[in-house]
Amino acid sequence: MKYEIFNQNILSIIEEIKKDSLNMVYTKNNINPIYMANSKAKILIIGQAPGLKTAEKEMVFLDKSGDTLREWLGVSKEIFYSGIFAVLPLDFYYPGKGKTGDLPPRKEFAPLWHKRIMDQMPDISLTILIGSYAQKYYLGNKYRSLTETVFNYKSFLPTYFPIVHPSPLNFRWQNNNPWFKEFVVNDLKTMVHNIILGR
Repeated sequence: MKYEIFNQNILSIIEEIKKDSLNMVYTKNNINPIYMANSKAKILIIGQAPGLKTAEKEMVFLDKSGDTLREWLGVSKEIFYSGIFAVLPLDFYYPGKGKTGDLPPRKEFAPLWHKRIMDQMPDISLTILIGSYAQKYYLGNKYRSLTETVFNYKSFLPTYFPIVHPSPLNFRWQNNNPWFKEFVVNDLKTMVHNIILGR
């Protein structure tokens, strides 16, 4: 499944990313940056960095986490990949494995490239921040933890909407925080629905 990019400027920026010295180790090994961007996008999703399976597929959220995310958003795969949504990880490349999971995204990537790509998507009206890395980068340390940040999501609306990662590994967190599906997900679905309908 492929998506279409309608802005040549975005493609030019991606070529710059591939040629950047910080990313040449990936480019030389035919590893492409992982993202989804469209000049007509209305909703932007920002997470930490692609995992190994996503990097191999070269497609964002085409997995169980993506299925859960689309359920939370209240959209089908067709709508998700239609150009309405954009996905910009904090790092467009898989960072590798650490002792307790994937390594964090490189700190220098997002400051170099995010704003330039966002400037090519003027219709973005909501940015969904998935996980603590994205939330700390864009929201700072207003709250002590991811749980507190997500619980207080309304304080960041209408610009940002912080949520937990939809990974199956987070089922215990969801079980311990039933308010997330009851209130947060319902509000997220409503906002996404209204944006898609142009309300």
